[in-house]
Amino acid sequence: MTEPETIAELIDDCADIPAELRAAHASAPRPPAPRGWAVDDACHAQVVGLEDY
Repeated sequence: MTEPETIAELIDDCADIPAELRAAHASAPRPPAPRGWAVDDACHAQVVGLEDY
């Protein structure tokens, strides 16, 4: 089997894929919205002195 050299060849190749493999599947559910957060003193203490980086 050779690689398709044109878009038409690629489309022809894809037409040979069995229908059950081309069937659309339900999309994955959206992830939940991120929770709110705030920088507290403990977080800030971890990066004190790293301004040069």
